[in-house]
Amino acid sequence: MTKTITFNELRKIKDALPHGSIAKIAEELGLDNDTVRNYFGGSHFQSGQSAGLHIEPGPDGGLVMLDDTQILDLALKIVNETNGTDQ
Repeated sequence: MTKTITFNELRKIKDALPHGSIAKIAEELGLDNDTVRNYFGGSHFQSGQSAGLHIEPGPDGGLVMLDDTQILDLALKIVNETNGTDQ
């Protein structure tokens, strides 16, 4: 499933994750920690891989087209659990 959001929205989700969430997401999905960081706009390509996102310049940091939403879906689940909401 593909999804388009702004880069700033993606960073807000990453910033809302509690400490240790990147490692938790990586472990659950069988990915390298740096690959998960790259998904949220990092550039750790020496040990991590590209995470299937494409950034188009524009307002709010530009648009981010996500090829796969698994990382985003799990991050949102963690944020919602942390905030006491289930969606």
